[in-house]
Amino acid sequence: MLAPASPESAGMSKAALDRLENHLKQRYIDAGRFPGTQLLIYRRGKVVHSSAQGFADLERKVPVKDDTIFRIYSMTKPLTSVAFMMLVEEGRVALDEPVHKYIPAWKNLGVFVAGTHPAFLTRPPSRPMLIVDLLRHTSGLTYGFQQRSNVDAAYRENKIGEVIKAGTLQGMIDDLAKIPLEFSPGEAWNYSVATDVIGYLIGLISGKPFEQFLKERILDPLGMNDTDFFVPKDKAHRFAACYSADPQGGMTFHATERKGTLTLQDDPATSSFLSPPSFVSGGGGLCSTTADYLTFCRALLNGGELGGIRLLGPKTLNLMTSNHLPGGVDLPAMSRSLFSEAAYNGIGFGLGFAVTMNPAQTLIAGSPGEFNWGGAATTSFFIDPAEELITIFMTQVLPSSAYPLRRELRTMVYAAITDSNL
Repeated sequence: MLAPASPESAGMSKAALDRLENHLKQRYIDAGRFPGTQLLIYRRGKVVHSSAQGFADLERKVPVKDDTIFRIYSMTKPLTSVAFMMLVEEGRVALDEPVHKYIPAWKNLGVFVAGTHPAFLTRPPSRPMLIVDLLRHTSGLTYGFQQRSNVDAAYRENKIGEVIKAGTLQGMIDDLAKIPLEFSPGEAWNYSVATDVIGYLIGLISGKPFEQFLKERILDPLGMNDTDFFVPKDKAHRFAACYSADPQGGMTFHATERKGTLTLQDDPATSSFLSPPSFVSGGGGLCSTTADYLTFCRALLNGGELGGIRLLGPKTLNLMTSNHLPGGVDLPAMSRSLFSEAAYNGIGFGLGFAVTMNPAQTLIAGSPGEFNWGGAATTSFFIDPAEELITIFMTQVLPSSAYPLRRELRTMVYAAITDSNL
């Protein structure tokens, strides 16, 4: 981790950041809502706030430390999206190509009209699914946990894209060929397994397994040594437990044992994350540390390069962090999802990130062009290029919709800025 600097040296208020820490402790940790938290704030090239409080493992009374390893779930998506855009930069694939060019079995995917699995009535889509649809979640794919339609019921039946990892990437692609789309590509926004498909395409186009490409092109060059699709034996003692909020919120998880207001959902001593998965999920499979994720975020804030290692050119990154929703609308105007890692007015969606278009419409302090995402266990990050600001928050509580933590974080971090660049 980088050496900490005073908040005042980067135009922020220590008193306001201390207030945020106290808020996390009193509202969430002392109240039994979160086992523990880690918060890191980086501004103008300096770590101005880094703190860990509470427990990574309540049962064993293991405290959260700087090297605690967390399941980052959907915070995997930005890494997968950056990896894919590296192939785009190399001219090996283009955003406007049809997905069926690479997955021929998907050529005749229909759009749901009626019926249940496997006897669906479908109609042809108004246009083919394009690569860009996968990156911006306008593909017509879905997630089974949304429990909204007969299509996502078919996902659950086939265990497609589940947190409890099963099958293989190829198996998921084969299964999806038999299930209709929720809607015609480009007509709506729906949070989905699309980024898992992007991971599959990376393997197909690069000619090497997706996890190997990610390791060779991003993780190893940047020195993100604690980020992987499983936690090796020699690091297992640093792996946090994962809990479920009780009563549960917008996703259904299999809770095992009640612990006050938290239920142990995944014991780090017996977790499936302790061995390499058969299903390598570009949508949600990675474990990481706050320090590693800061390294990745710093490369993004720095226009795609860090310490002489260039992942992407700044123009590609600008493309990724622009709003790609058709017609330039925001998420609520297009969203079919009951669930998303972002649900605000004034927020658009780019290629792997949610993007703030109009802070006034969000009713939360921020800047145009700020981009972010989060994970199912309430982890989150946001990067504000205009303010040279990165915020990373870690805990392990499912689902991320249980508490308004992300709104509070954003409000209180921006309130700590005393010298704005804007």
